[in-house]
Amino acid sequence: MTKSKKPEFRPNDYVVYPAHGVGKIVSIEEQEVAGFKLELFVISFEKDKMTLRVPTNKATEVGMRSLSSPDVIEKALKTLKGKARVKRAMWSRRAQEYEQKINSGDLISIAEVVRDLHRSDDQREQSYSERQLYEAALERLTREVAAVSGDEAEAARQVDAVLTSRAA
Repeated sequence: MTKSKKPEFRPNDYVVYPAHGVGKIVSIEEQEVAGFKLELFVISFEKDKMTLRVPTNKATEVGMRSLSSPDVIEKALKTLKGKARVKRAMWSRRAQEYEQKINSGDLISIAEVVRDLHRSDDQREQSYSERQLYEAALERLTREVAAVSGDEAEAARQVDAVLTSRAA
């Protein structure tokens, strides 16, 4: 097995962990696990009050990445403006696909989920599971936009403005 190259993450960097969203690397520590010394990134997710330890040599393998660039953010917001693409599959299958897209950590995929599940006031009510997936995707999208722009309130306004302009 070849050793994967060491990612270029440092303490105080914001990173995206696919299953949890945006977190901040608090430190890099060494721990002994089952007789092996492991170097670990200690990532803090403020909003979830959670700390995650990821082996440094597995970080890229599990999909950990740096924050998106402003042009990827722009592309994600453009995706939100698009027309919702709702497949005619059973809800359970669509829900599974949405869940996979959210947990992929890919900002464009997350934006697609928000776009497809967004409901304007004049549309029918969302089911509980639809609303849960929508809110999870919206939260991930907004957090990454906020981490890149540095202003959470402004990021929420920006995403909301795109969604409401689409409905009009």
